[in-house]
Amino acid sequence: MDFDRTKLILHPVRMKIIQSLVNGRHRTAFEIMNHLKEVPQATLYRHLNKLQEAGLIEVVQENPVRGTVEKVYSLKQTFHTQLGTISKDQHLELFFTFLTQLMGTYEQYLSTDFDLVRDGVSYRVARMHLTDEEFMELAENIRRLINEAMENEPSDERMPRNLATIVIPEKN
Repeated sequence: MDFDRTKLILHPVRMKIIQSLVNGRHRTAFEIMNHLKEVPQATLYRHLNKLQEAGLIEVVQENPVRGTVEKVYSLKQTFHTQLGTISKDQHLELFFTFLTQLMGTYEQYLSTDFDLVRDGVSYRVARMHLTDEEFMELAENIRRLINEAMENEPSDERMPRNLATIVIPEKN
């Protein structure tokens, strides 16, 4: 995957669109819009088009609806397998962009009537000593739990929450 396509993903709206399609989900623009209520319809369609032009999402079905065509989108499954083709400097730039967006999200949260305890806000570094097998088991358990939580549909009772994870091994 080329660096520009990878960088394209790190836009906050496009990242949310991609997150709404993970785990093999197929969704229409209307269904995606229900997950991203803060994103105007025209903006959503513009970002869907950019992701499709970049080959990151695809239309897997077209349904005729009242004289128009409703597209059903899904992720293409090639993104993660191609991350190894970009340089160290490009990885650092992507990581910095990711952190900058994370900081922007946190700053936006802090500009509200925030309560860290009530809202369950936390950030920490948890240093662990694990074998490769233990790490893979931990990662799979975390992935399973996150995927289950991501299956929840939006509702008035559910607050959108962002969980960012970064795993960095220390080399001896």
